[in-house]
Amino acid sequence: MPRAERDEERDERIETQITVDTYGAEEQAMGWHAYLGDTMDFPFEARCVIERAESPLNVGETVRVIEMSPTEPTLSQMFVTVEWMDRTLGVPLEQLEPVDASSNTEQAIADWQYWLDR
Repeated sequence: MPRAERDEERDERIETQITVDTYGAEEQAMGWHAYLGDTMDFPFEARCVIERAESPLNVGETVRVIEMSPTEPTLSQMFVTVEWMDRTLGVPLEQLEPVDASSNTEQAIADWQYWLDR
């Protein structure tokens, strides 16, 4: 996957709001988890844009994202809890694109995608 083009405004937000005062991967992951949980406006609709082995979602499926998942966060994966086929389950945020979401939610997801791409 090609590396995302540098976005200075996004880089500054990541450095001053998300990973500020963090030491090591575990603390950075917790910073991301807190930022995403605090910034995204739940619930919101999202569409699956990539398939992942750890998720049953297929490309094009739409789900309702209801909260951050209690799954342990890592710097390579954040999970959200979705409503899907009459049940709730955790799926990687990476595989979702907001469909009907606030601008804060869209920005938070774009920040996470940017982080992963860089």
